[in-house]
Amino acid sequence: MNATTIDKTEAEAPIRSRHSIQERAPGALRHLATRWESLLALLLLAVFVAGGVTLPHFLDPYNLLDGTANFSEKALIALPMALLIICREIDISVAGTLALSSVAMGLAHQAGAPAETLLPVAVGAGLACGWLNGFLVTRFMLPSIVVTIGTIALYRGLASVALGDQAFTGYPQLMADWGQGTFFGVVPRSFAILLGFAALFAIVLHATAPGRRLYAIGNNPDAARFSGIAVDRYRLGLFMLTGAMAGLAAFLLTGRIGSTRPNIATGWELEIITMVILGGVSIAGGVGTIGGVLLAVLTMGAVTYGLAMANVPGIYMTIVVGVLLVATIALSRLLRGKPRSH
Repeated sequence: MNATTIDKTEAEAPIRSRHSIQERAPGALRHLATRWESLLALLLLAVFVAGGVTLPHFLDPYNLLDGTANFSEKALIALPMALLIICREIDISVAGTLALSSVAMGLAHQAGAPAETLLPVAVGAGLACGWLNGFLVTRFMLPSIVVTIGTIALYRGLASVALGDQAFTGYPQLMADWGQGTFFGVVPRSFAILLGFAALFAIVLHATAPGRRLYAIGNNPDAARFSGIAVDRYRLGLFMLTGAMAGLAAFLLTGRIGSTRPNIATGWELEIITMVILGGVSIAGGVGTIGGVLLAVLTMGAVTYGLAMANVPGIYMTIVVGVLLVATIALSRLLRGKPRSH
């Protein structure tokens, strides 16, 4: 081997090494995501088999579709929450945002606002709440979990002060049509809206440049910033998107129950975060799919539906949610394996 060959070999070696590392890491992540979604699919199938065997009307199509109304609003908020967690952020205030958006609709309705303006009012209120969260996080470099723990108390407190010990009722029929209505007399409108947004979020996250940038931010925010990605702008946008989706959920939920109550959506933040984590989105950021989140939503919805058919008190669902959250975090850690010592 002459000197020219040696120089050429040495020059090419680092290039081959870099390519092998870059190709191996995404492949491992894709394999993990696929395996996690397969586990979720099997778990969902097991829930359906167990429910079909033990409960006579569990597999009735009309009952199943009717049961989707109980989780569709939560799942709408879980979609942008997944993007936030992929970017290493979180929004604990979503239930408070939903409550304040519902109160904003109630105040607008009492002031004589047309029925067609109530959805923009709710989405606008949620957008404002999300902007405040994102502004505090990006402008002052505060941890999002601390900021949103504070703002959930703020938003819920403002809603409680505006409501007092009363409730807003008498909403227009338009809200009931969307909150309680169906397409073709079978599919709840809220579930159809959820499926539409899930498809949209999946396309954006998995098939566009902004989606790839979200993964880059989650994997290494500093490197993403040095590569020219407007990290803070993306984070602020995601907080605002989460608030806007909470406003949409407020419109549908208020229309479904027909009123704005002081305790509306209490405790939803835990269930929403559980849907996201159970769906395979890593709390460390940079990993997760919309398909996994949707599978987790359907699994939790099927469990809730089965417990309701079995006349199990709703308080037990809180225990189930807590167990699922802890078990999911522990299992994902086991699947990834312990870091090797060097």
